[in-house]
Parts: sequence; C-alpha cells; structure tokens
Amino acid sequence: MALVSEKTAESAWKECLDLVRPHLKPLTFKTWFEPIIPTNLEGTLLTVEVPSTYFYEWLEEHYFDLLQKSIHSVLGADAVLQYAVKVPRSEAASVTMPEPSQAGFSAELLRPDPTSAKPRSKHEEPFVTNLNPKFTFESFIRGDGNQFARAAALNVSNNPGETAFNPLVLYGGVGLGKTHLIQAIGNHVSRNNPGKRVYYVSSEKFTIDFVEAIERNSTIEFSNFYRSMDVLIVDDIQFFSGKERTQDTFFHTFNTLHQLKKQIILSSDRPPRDLVGLDERLISRFQCGLTVDIQPPDLETRIAILRKKAENDHIEIPQDVIEFIASNVKSNIRELEGCYIGLIARHTLEQCPLDVSLAEKVLKNVISSDKKDITVEQIQKIVADHFKIPENSLRAKTRKQEIVVPRQIAMYLSKNLTRASLKTIGLHFGGRDHSTIIHACKTVERSFAEDDSLRQHVEQLEKQISYISR
Repeated sequence: MALVSEKTAESAWKECLDLVRPHLKPLTFKTWFEPIIPTNLEGTLLTVEVPSTYFYEWLEEHYFDLLQKSIHSVLGADAVLQYAVKVPRSEAASVTMPEPSQAGFSAELLRPDPTSAKPRSKHEEPFVTNLNPKFTFESFIRGDGNQFARAAALNVSNNPGETAFNPLVLYGGVGLGKTHLIQAIGNHVSRNNPGKRVYYVSSEKFTIDFVEAIERNSTIEFSNFYRSMDVLIVDDIQFFSGKERTQDTFFHTFNTLHQLKKQIILSSDRPPRDLVGLDERLISRFQCGLTVDIQPPDLETRIAILRKKAENDHIEIPQDVIEFIASNVKSNIRELEGCYIGLIARHTLEQCPLDVSLAEKVLKNVISSDKKDITVEQIQKIVADHFKIPENSLRAKTRKQEIVVPRQIAMYLSKNLTRASLKTIGLHFGGRDHSTIIHACKTVERSFAEDDSLRQHVEQLEKQISYISR
C-alpha cells in the first residue's frame, strides 16, 4: 500500500494509459482516452473527468474490461475508477449514480438540466425557430433524385428523436432542395407538436453566435440554449471546417442532445466522410444515424417544379416553354427557379409574350452553345477503349473482375461528368437501379486512397473526356 500512497492522480492514470495504449489503434486512443483528465486520487479511488455522459457510456460499453484490468494492475484488486462528467456547475445538476457492485467502477455524473436553459432574450417572447414557413413537405416536389431523402425526412418529422435516423444527414450539391427539406421537418414538428422547441441555424450563424458568446463571456448561456432544443437543425455543416473551438462546442452539444434522445438534423454539400478539416470524432457522430444524398432533379421533376410555381403564381405558361426551360436548366433547382423568375419578369415588365423565343433570351447565358454535353454512351466508349474491352460488356451482367472495375469507373464518370439522372445512367448499364450506381461510385471513391493506379486511370479518363467536351 505504500506504493499506492506515493502515486498522484496524474501518475496513476498515466500508468493506466501505458497499459491501455498497446491494445488500441492510435486514432481510437486519441479519440477516447486522450480527452480523459485525472483529477483526484484517494487511496485506491481514482477520479477522472470525461467530456460527457455519452463519452462515459461509450467507455463502459466498449472498454470496460480493458480499463478494469489496467486500474487493478496499477492500484490493486480493490481499486475503483470514478468518472466525473465535465459540465459547468452553473448549467448542471449533480446526480450520483449507484456503483456497479461487481465492476469496481462508479460514476458521479453532472448532467445538464434542460429545464434551466433559457433563450438568449431576457424577456419572455415567443420562441423564434428561424424556419421559413414556405418550406413544407406539401410544397416540396418529389422526384427520383430526392424520393428517399423525402421519405426519411417525413419519418423523422413524425417521430423526432424516436427513430434510428438520428442524426439525419442530407447531402448534395448546391440548390437541390436540402434546406427546403430539413426546414420542412422543422415546420411539420412545430405544427404538430407546439410544445417542442425546434431551432434552425446555419453553421455560419452557429459559429458567429459562439464567437459573440466568447466575447460576452456567456458561453454557458450559449450552450444552455442549444442543449435545450428538442429538434436542432444545422445547415451546411461543411463550414465548420477548420473552426476547432466551434467544432468542440458543437461536439458536446451533439452528445448532450443525442443522449437525451433529441432529434438532430444536418445538411452538407458532401458525405460526412468526405468533409475536410473536421475532427474525426465529429465525423463519427455524423455517421451514427442515417446519411442520405439528394440527386439533381430529372426532366420530369424539373417540369413539375415549374408547373407548381406557375400554378402558385396564377400564371399560365405554355407547355413548350416549360419543357424548353426544363430541358436546358439541369444543374439545380435554384438555377431553375432563377430562370423562371427572369422569364416572368421580362414578360411582366416588357410586355413580351410568354413563348420559346422569350425563354431563349432569358436562358442565353445559361445555355452554352460552344460546349458539348458529354453523354453516357461517349463515356462508355472511352472507358471500353481505355481498358481494351468490348463496349457492350459494360452493359452485360458479367461479374468478371476485368469488367466490373471498368464498369464501376464508367458509372462513376457518368454520374460526375454528365447531367443524366441515376435512373438514366442505370438504364445505360443494362437496366441497373440507382442503388447500384451509388454503390459503384462509393467503391471507386474509397479505392482512390488505396490504389494509386486506379486513381491514375480515372484522372486520365477525366482529361480525355474533358478534351472531347470542349
């Protein structure tokens, strides 16, 4: 026992970590053990501080045996490891958990009290959700590219915090309807559950608010506010990149809400795993729910969007004009709506007839006459020639490796370099469905990090395709 009394909390915990480290991958050790801070040692009772109760529960679930062996090895068979959750006392209530009798572990947990959190306003005012009331499920046009995302969003809106889709992450390019859909969830919850606190914020606004809270010395009030939400909606999380303190604050906010079974909804311009400049532990949290992509709208969806807007504005637009615009504006919904507004503005202000001629004038900066659209068929031919295989083998059902890899590359290039929908691409590859195309693209992207030769093949093909599209 004399040896034990000579130890400090820091030295005892360091010895424990030296025993734990060889059994873990470096990233795992960094994520789950480096943040732990030893705070006190009384005899054989070692107290350590962890960032959250979620953190504590993860350690107990995944590393219980390893921690038990290490603490017993350092402090003896009767040693006890006690956890304290790091939450400022002004925003927490102390709750002592019963000690697991056979484990040799106990935990004094400091849990945030959601009922004590208040909006930043000093006066009692109606809670401001920041939601745009126009963004509803009823006004969202469903198509092949967003059907699954809409279904997932509707499921979450009916059961916020009660499904496995927590967090729900929607990703896709600019102007595809991500913001509309995530706010539709918030509006649906607010309308059907008036007592729930629903809050929409962009990642940029979250960061600005956090910086201002630091300047006002009110970070505790800031944290209380966000942790009091029943549904937290954060748009464009890619802009958290490089903002370390903001990421750390959001990490702990996320953990608190997730543990309390509050719904978290996020949007991004790319999958969480592809977000550069974000902490791995934050990316891991983003991936623990459901991640869904939104694809550019196909022709039928674009036509439906234009019809819906004209109907809402009580304007009759000839079908050939609608089809002309929908056929030439393919990249995103925002650009489509911009062209629609431009058309109506010219028609109203200049008293021009609503015809294809007017549409051509409005779209002259959108339609590029000197740049050719590359087609799926062209990509198939280029890929087949490059790998010296028959072009029709890319459409065949064969699973031979010498065909599968070129086929997946051709699908990847078709998705990234053409304006064809996933459904259309699938039809060009022997009638395969959209999930096969998505799987192929993800397989190619994952292979980039492990296979330099494959990356070189793809880069060479991209240059060749880019040259012929000029």
